[in-house]
Amino acid sequence: MVVGIDFDNTIVCYDRAFHRAACERGLIPQDLPSSKERVRDYLRSIGHEDDWTELQGYVYGARMDTATAFAGAAKCIRTLAEKGAVVYIISHKTLYPYLGTRYNLHDSARRWLDTSGFLTEAGMGMHQVFFEPTKEEKLARIGALGCTHFVDDLPEIFSAEGFPKGTEGLLFDSGSKGETKGMLTFTSWEEIETYFMGVYA
Repeated sequence: MVVGIDFDNTIVCYDRAFHRAACERGLIPQDLPSSKERVRDYLRSIGHEDDWTELQGYVYGARMDTATAFAGAAKCIRTLAEKGAVVYIISHKTLYPYLGTRYNLHDSARRWLDTSGFLTEAGMGMHQVFFEPTKEEKLARIGALGCTHFVDDLPEIFSAEGFPKGTEGLLFDSGSKGETKGMLTFTSWEEIETYFMGVYA
């Protein structure tokens, strides 16, 4: 089994990071719920799309230290490895933000993986991590690494033209992100681990 896993919003939860950064910049009311989606929707509702775009670059670049891993993600990866699976992190991430300061977003993400202790907890090495600048390159990497399964928070990845035909897609907590009919959908990493243990049973 070869398992590929997306990074942003699949391994890493940004809810508190975005809320905190937006409050510090005075972009949102303090009492807005602590959710990345609520921050995005509020800024778009008041016509501040550029503020939202720049905020993304700021959080993914300078404020990665305030992001946290989803509960159970590292444990699931370690359990998979102990069962003999090969696990990769494969993410579509531009090298620099579209607006604002030119943070190196790949370096920031790798630094988070290292300094947060996530790689150690998951039993992974940096050689298992791939950040691709385009969605097409991400899809190609999934195929090139021979992923039998891929975990992502975006349903459109699984329906994309370049998604490998032989790869099973596991949708992580899609919420209200779109149509998920017919997709394997999971609301927690504990559910994902249970699913994989069933595959190995």
